[in-house]
Amino acid sequence: MSLTRGNDLALAMRLADAADSVTLARYQSIDLIVSTKPDNTPVTDADKASEEAIRALLKSHRPDDGIVGEEFGSDTGGADRYWVIDPIDGTKNFLRGVPTWATLIGLIEKQSDGSEVVVVGVVSAPALFRRWHASEGNGAFVSVNKAAPERISVSQVSEIKDSSISYSDFIGWGERLAPFQELLADAWRTRGIGDFWSHMLVAEGAVDVAAEPTLAIWDMAALDIIVREAGGRFTNVAGVDGCLGGSGLSTNSVIHQKIVDKLNGH
Repeated sequence: MSLTRGNDLALAMRLADAADSVTLARYQSIDLIVSTKPDNTPVTDADKASEEAIRALLKSHRPDDGIVGEEFGSDTGGADRYWVIDPIDGTKNFLRGVPTWATLIGLIEKQSDGSEVVVVGVVSAPALFRRWHASEGNGAFVSVNKAAPERISVSQVSEIKDSSISYSDFIGWGERLAPFQELLADAWRTRGIGDFWSHMLVAEGAVDVAAEPTLAIWDMAALDIIVREAGGRFTNVAGVDGCLGGSGLSTNSVIHQKIVDKLNGH
């Protein structure tokens, strides 16, 4: 691992530590403050405080890098590198006391050809006692209950009839809903695990496919590189690689095209 990339990953881990200290302190607290954003999704004081803690560390340690965060917007300033932050992915779970929520941290670098690639990703789910991380070219790892990280890799399932598929729900699929439901009917097993965990289970090889029809960049940046570094593929539901396509599809790679074809009526 290059020194720069190692330093970026170390900082991402420090950002996750800061977020965990905020979110765990507020999780299941009786005085949690919940408000509604303009898009009618909930936000808690923990979401805002977590992102503020991350932004403060980035301002101190990476003042020239841009930031895109769910709660406080985009401030990339034309920078060639920017951090993408979801302070709490799974806010509805968080506020109801369901432990499936995480802080997602990704670092995107602009390439010479103008493309943008995620080069570092951390997903920290302290209520599940798990943290996943990856950096470009160095593999993907999970740490359980703060133990030493263990390398993870995707499954080798190659047929839809043998696959396990995870998703969030049936909202937002639009014209792809019927093909998606047909896909689920053809699979060996389906579960609505949802959010980041679906994709991390793909990276671990426990699930073969994770699909969500409507996502923002902060929902996906960290997931993208972890799935890829585990040997999988991350695209939108139309099959376009990366985390900028408005939806998220993680697979073990070998089954990817079959899933894309099915979702798009091919």
